[in-house]
Amino acid sequence: MSNINTTNLAAGAGTAAAGSSLSSKVSGSLSQADFLKLMTAQLQAQDPTKPVDNSQFVSQMAQFSQLSSSQDLVKSVNGLASTLNSSMQTSQVLSSANLVNRQVLVPSSTINYGGSTVTGAANVSSPGNVTVNILDVGGNTVRTLGLGNQNSGLAQFTWDGKDNSGNTLAQGAYTMAATSNGSSLDTYMAGAVTAVGYGGSTVGTYLQVAGVGGVPISQVAQIL
Repeated sequence: MSNINTTNLAAGAGTAAAGSSLSSKVSGSLSQADFLKLMTAQLQAQDPTKPVDNSQFVSQMAQFSQLSSSQDLVKSVNGLASTLNSSMQTSQVLSSANLVNRQVLVPSSTINYGGSTVTGAANVSSPGNVTVNILDVGGNTVRTLGLGNQNSGLAQFTWDGKDNSGNTLAQGAYTMAATSNGSSLDTYMAGAVTAVGYGGSTVGTYLQVAGVGGVPISQVAQIL
């Protein structure tokens, strides 16, 4: 675009070009409309005794054509990217459908006890003795599970729904807290996948996990 000669622009044309230039600065680049405004202003304001050189005009037209082609290419690439993205999303949802009825470990600190043994896990960051505490809605520890010395990784455990005295607890919501070497550990809950869906570009493909709810597929720690 640097070949455009605006030296002899008249005041009116200069104002139009200036407005176009300001608009270009705001948008960060020249659009087709901006290019045409500058070109028209140049032709209108040229000195009749010194018309624009033919080679220069042809060069400017070539630049305009190149700009138009570039913008069309950008639109095509964006359209292709959108189509590919949509296809990948559909493919991921369909392939994830194979997980329905499978057990998966997903991040959770809540246990929805329904009367049967539940499976959970603690993410051990460094080898050490791991302890998992089960707490009721009042924050009282009702069961302590000693997992012993565990290596780094997911340390699975099961809870039969009983307290430390061996009494079966009422069904409902409980929480779990895992520690090792004095540090808290992330906990996971196992649940059956009941459905698969797509939650938009932010969430992506998600799994509906029994006892947990909707969980992005990227957060699945393990398929059991």
